[in-house]
Amino acid sequence: MPAPGDLATALACFDGLPPVTVGEMLGSWRGSGFATGHPLDGLLERYGWHGKRFDGPEDVHPLVFAAGGRLVSVNPALVPTGLLLRPPGAVRTPLAARAFALALPLLTTTRPAARLRMTEYRGVVSATMCYDRLPIHDVFRRVDERTLLGVMDLRGTDRPFVFVLTREHGGPPLT
Repeated sequence: MPAPGDLATALACFDGLPPVTVGEMLGSWRGSGFATGHPLDGLLERYGWHGKRFDGPEDVHPLVFAAGGRLVSVNPALVPTGLLLRPPGAVRTPLAARAFALALPLLTTTRPAARLRMTEYRGVVSATMCYDRLPIHDVFRRVDERTLLGVMDLRGTDRPFVFVLTREHGGPPLT
């Protein structure tokens, strides 16, 4: 993988990686950002983002956060995405992170909030997480047997958000 910092290099790397299937996505994944100058760089981690959970093709939890020693799923439709995508400011302060932590119980859900599908993105068909209520698709490519590079494609933005997922809990390696 390229060093964080350059979107063009990250996308060139993404384009060179092999696709993954929906079946290979199943399980729990630890998430981390991949710095490219995107407004979301480092923000999810600041708020306690843990990763994603794929229970089945129709049962995806796209935003799993650590809260009070346990993992909870957040309903992405309740997250003010537009506010988070604005240039850095108030959402990056410790006060905003504390406010999010206090609001977290109101944002959680036990219901899935996305689905997995095979879609074409940048000329390759690969597993894609499609949010149920937001114009967002996360497309995945295989880095190695336990690591994925993801690209979040959000309608209305001119650049994707790049992130990494690492398989948790000894799940099966990618084939």
